[in-house]
Amino acid sequence: MSLTDTSARTADTSAPILDVLAERWSPRSFEPEAVIDEKVLTAALEAARWSASASNTQPWKFIVGRRGTATFDLINANLMGFNQAWSPNASVLIVNIAEVVDVDGKPRRWGMYDLGQAVANLTVQAHNDGLHVHQMGGIEVEGLRTAFDIDERWEPVTVTALGVLAPADALADEKTRAREVAPRERKPLAEVVPIND
Repeated sequence: MSLTDTSARTADTSAPILDVLAERWSPRSFEPEAVIDEKVLTAALEAARWSASASNTQPWKFIVGRRGTATFDLINANLMGFNQAWSPNASVLIVNIAEVVDVDGKPRRWGMYDLGQAVANLTVQAHNDGLHVHQMGGIEVEGLRTAFDIDERWEPVTVTALGVLAPADALADEKTRAREVAPRERKPLAEVVPIND
C-alpha cells in the first residue's frame, strides 16, 4: 500500500473478528461526485432502526441530508471548522439525535447509549455495502437544534458522514492527509477490560 492508498487498512486484532469490523475505519477523503444508491442508504438506516434498544424505546432520530440539498448545507454549516474542511465531499451527512427526556419529563438515561448502538449498526451496514463512514463529535449542538427545530427532549449528539472512499492525496490539508494514512491504533484489550474473571 502506498502512502496515499487507503483502500486496505485492516485492523491488527488480538483475536479474529468479523472482516466488516476489522476493515472498518473512518476516512476524511471522499469522492466529491459519488452519489449513494438509495437502496444502500435505506439499508444503512434500516440497520439503525433494528438496533438493540432498552425496553424497545428506540430513543433515536436521524436527519439525513444528501450533498447538493439545503439540509446537507445546514448540517455542514453546523460542523466545527476542522470538519468543514473535508465534509463537503461526503455524499450524505446525518445528524444523530438521542431522546434524553421522555414524554413524561423523565430522563431517558440510556438514550445516548441506544443511539450509539443504532449508529454502530448503520456504520457496519454501510461499510458492508461498500461505503465508508466518519463519525463527528465536533458539531454545533445549539446551531443544529435551531436549524432543525429540535426540542429540548432531544439532543443532537454526533453527525455521520457517508460516502465513497477517495485517495488520501485528494485532501488539501497536509496534516489531514497525514492522519488519513497514519497507522491504525487502539488501546490494548487488557486496558479496556481491566477485570475479566
